[in-house]
Amino acid sequence: MKTISSFCMVWVLFFGIVACNDETKKTVETETEPQSSYTPINDSVLSNAVIYEANIRQYSPEGTFDAFTADIPKLKDLGVQIIWLMPIHPISMEKRKAQGDLMVSEIEDLEERKKYLGSYYAVADYTAVNTEYGTKTDFDKLVTTAHENGIYVILDWVPNHTGWDHPWITEHPEYYTQNEAGEIIDPLNNEGESWGWTDVADLNYDNAEMQQAMIADMQYWITEHDVDGFRCDVAHGVPQAFWEKAIPRLREEKDIFMLAEAEIPEIMTGDLFEMSYAWEGHHILNEIAKGSANVAAFDSYMKDREEKWEANDILMNFVTNHDENSWNGTVNERMGDAQDALLALTYTMPGMPLIYSGQEYDMDKRLRFFEKDTIPKEKGRVWPLLEMLGQLKTTHPALAGGKTPASYERLETSDDQHLLAFRRKSGDREVVYIANLNAQPNTFTVNASGNYTQLMTEESMEISPDLTLEFAPWQYVILSN
Repeated sequence: MKTISSFCMVWVLFFGIVACNDETKKTVETETEPQSSYTPINDSVLSNAVIYEANIRQYSPEGTFDAFTADIPKLKDLGVQIIWLMPIHPISMEKRKAQGDLMVSEIEDLEERKKYLGSYYAVADYTAVNTEYGTKTDFDKLVTTAHENGIYVILDWVPNHTGWDHPWITEHPEYYTQNEAGEIIDPLNNEGESWGWTDVADLNYDNAEMQQAMIADMQYWITEHDVDGFRCDVAHGVPQAFWEKAIPRLREEKDIFMLAEAEIPEIMTGDLFEMSYAWEGHHILNEIAKGSANVAAFDSYMKDREEKWEANDILMNFVTNHDENSWNGTVNERMGDAQDALLALTYTMPGMPLIYSGQEYDMDKRLRFFEKDTIPKEKGRVWPLLEMLGQLKTTHPALAGGKTPASYERLETSDDQHLLAFRRKSGDREVVYIANLNAQPNTFTVNASGNYTQLMTEESMEISPDLTLEFAPWQYVILSN
């Protein structure tokens, strides 16, 4: 990937939450005029980017490309620079799931069957689009609109399996894993038992022709539809040798961004994936919010992260995504009053923050996974917070989290079990995050000195080791020198 110099404007912002009923004091205005030119994605973009996961089916009542495209300029206001589209491909009818282990074909009422749209990840054709979303022309308009707004588009790619009526099932059964009877099977776990993903057929990566066909289908979306990369579903489930072959071939077409749904450092080596999931960190945030873990768990995670990963590996930080929302609960369910402090943490710690469709609109419901649903579209408390955090993340050099990340320094407090304080630094620019990650008020000191500006209010704040601070439950501040 090429490296070019980037221009940054440092905005002076602040946000501190004292209680979940606090209102945002100020809205940051942003420029929404389309850019005049498009440059392929590069390291300078990744340095301070925000990524948005778009669920086209549930984003609007229409559930179409066009409805989402109309809102792309709004996402730019949130600092979004990369859009990850959940799978846009046709979904298999054969063995389509309704819910749990129930197949649509097992439902007697024909009208009842129609409401079950299947899993996005049961792909019927890698080179087609789901007609429920629109046409390829509509898709191209989405990509063009994103590029005009300085935003890149990556596709959710499902390399481990296909739906049961994918053309390969009949044309190339040898592309699939088969049992002793020669029957194509669904994916198995390490014990040889089904994962329960019975609506998909497991691909056989021992077949070289299948690998070539997979690479060709990925290349198609780059060369014919100008996409900027891929988020690869369960990327660690595919042999690393495949990625070592495929990704360089894809990069021959243009500079692209590769996100792995995985959390293993090996998949980030060389010229492979730029970013992986910070699943462990996410689970720790959930536990802190529930009171079953404290800040010491986060500190241990950050030390382990520094030891395991290379300095230029990017991890995706998040408080929600499509899996968490549908299966484990909304942000409010899992994090409650802690959610704003933890959201701010995902923006200020090393890595790239994720926004999932509906999060920006205070969504407090679990989206249906196999049926049509719709996110709310009324701005509330979260939109202005994301807008401010997005401005901070995308413009402040001390929050760089890409190939040349800003430094991370844990600041000692008088109660490191419940208080999290750290400094991010790049050159002479600093950002300091201080939070009481506890359901009880806290009086404490921070072992640091300096004169800072509270971001957003532009009020001065001095820190010294002998200065006593008082924070309410889950209160946090972000400071800049």
